[in-house]
Amino acid sequence: MGVLLHLLSGVALLVWGTNIVKVGILRVYGANLRHVLSVSVSNRFKAFLAGLGVTGLVQSSNATAVIVSSFVGQGLIAVAPALAIMLGANVGTALMVQVFSLDLSWLSPLLIFVGVILHLTWKGNKPGHVGRVLIGLGLITLALELISIATRPVVQAAGVKVLFSSLTGDAALDMLVGAFLTILCYSSLAVVLFCGALASAGVVSIHVALALVLGANLGSGVSALLTTSGNNQPGKRVTLGNLLSRLLGCVIALPVLGQAETILSHLDADPQRLVVNFHLLFNVALAVLLIGATAPLARLCEAILPGRNTGDSQVTPRHLDAAALSTPTLALSNAAREVLRIGDRVEQMLGNMLRVLRTNDVKLANATCRIDNEVDDLYTAIKLYLTQISTEALDERDGQRWTEIISLTINLEHAGDLIERVIVDAKEKKIAHNLQFSEAGMQEIAEMHSRVVANLRLGLSVFLTGDIRSAQQLMAEKANFRDLERKYARSHLQRVAVQTAESIETSSLHLDIISELKRLNSLFCATAYPVLEQAGLMNRSRMKDEGPEKVGEVVGAR
Repeated sequence: MGVLLHLLSGVALLVWGTNIVKVGILRVYGANLRHVLSVSVSNRFKAFLAGLGVTGLVQSSNATAVIVSSFVGQGLIAVAPALAIMLGANVGTALMVQVFSLDLSWLSPLLIFVGVILHLTWKGNKPGHVGRVLIGLGLITLALELISIATRPVVQAAGVKVLFSSLTGDAALDMLVGAFLTILCYSSLAVVLFCGALASAGVVSIHVALALVLGANLGSGVSALLTTSGNNQPGKRVTLGNLLSRLLGCVIALPVLGQAETILSHLDADPQRLVVNFHLLFNVALAVLLIGATAPLARLCEAILPGRNTGDSQVTPRHLDAAALSTPTLALSNAAREVLRIGDRVEQMLGNMLRVLRTNDVKLANATCRIDNEVDDLYTAIKLYLTQISTEALDERDGQRWTEIISLTINLEHAGDLIERVIVDAKEKKIAHNLQFSEAGMQEIAEMHSRVVANLRLGLSVFLTGDIRSAQQLMAEKANFRDLERKYARSHLQRVAVQTAESIETSSLHLDIISELKRLNSLFCATAYPVLEQAGLMNRSRMKDEGPEKVGEVVGAR
């Protein structure tokens, strides 16, 4: 029993290590990876290479599937190129199995040592996330070593022999067992490496190990399908197509497992190498077979899963009527109404943020981060809608209104990202350590927060009405808020100087929050710029002096 526990703990550590690497890579390069996937769809081969490269970094085809399915759900990628990306993702995972099947035990202590130093020194910053990735890689290599050590006495354990002897019969049944293990572990990489270790130790025969590897591929497809949001009907077509392609590959490969074993044994007779080589061969052969058939497979998936997104009406665009695009003025009015819905969601995020900072409510923090995904979805929908309006049909006034709408949309989306960043930092620096702000510090944050919310509402009003007096009030509020931020930063440092325990423990987070509140306020106050400029009360040179939060720079930065 002790041997089996050591073996299971090694597998668990392997799964945990791959998860740490995935999270770390997505935090460091998440936006860039999403950009690579979204633009690499001009042809199926570029899409294939993009999927291979991104999955090689995150070491999880399921993570790639989640990103790609969200793009398909937003209409940014068609199903056919998305399926090509998934073929590349599967090959990428197989290549990572090749890397981790090598003897890297010497590398584990170095990776963990350097990773811990980076993570603890720059926690929450980019070097800290890189350290997290290194820790994950070190844990993966350490887990593989532990599995190798744990499987050595397994051969002599009669009970374990009886347990695995049940896998020496039907290859189809062994494949289903492998699929079940992969769904449990949520990592085909971990299961394939585990199968290689079992085959190397003689616990299972090569034939059984190959059947388990087929099951790992099938189980990975099932996991990706289960991960896709239930209301993302187009996105589900991607994971369904991925599952169907893997199922087809398994059906073709099952009858020829014996021949595959014979051929691969001539290349490398080592059992572990033979298993991982089969995994790579399976995915490469499947990619070659289906790379030219992604379009028919996409049509099949659309026939099986017809319809559009079936999500909550709160996050589905309500006012972006395609029929109104032929009438630019009406289309702009529709887009403006949809922007106000984003404003409502951002205001909800702001309210939740203050409650999270007060109560350390993890569930509310996670729910608020999910609202940012809704903001991103509405932002994408509005942006795509505005790009369909013929700019040639816009007069000067409508052209200015088009710019105001896209500028406010960008600012609100950026505000959602800032709020999410504050909440993530609060989870890592405050909630995880069960810390609290000082009473005075919390009052200061609450006062700044209430002003930010008021300025958000005032900014949306200016956007709707174009009222000059309200716009001037926003500019005055921006100047007052800068002074307030400096005042509260000094008062916080004074509390630190007199050794107030709560202020010392939360000092870094406190200063970051009041700085982010200032940035949020600037984004909301930027609504005043076009109104005052049109009234001749503010020129371009003064807008530049106001700082990088102005509308023009925000648009350019995006």
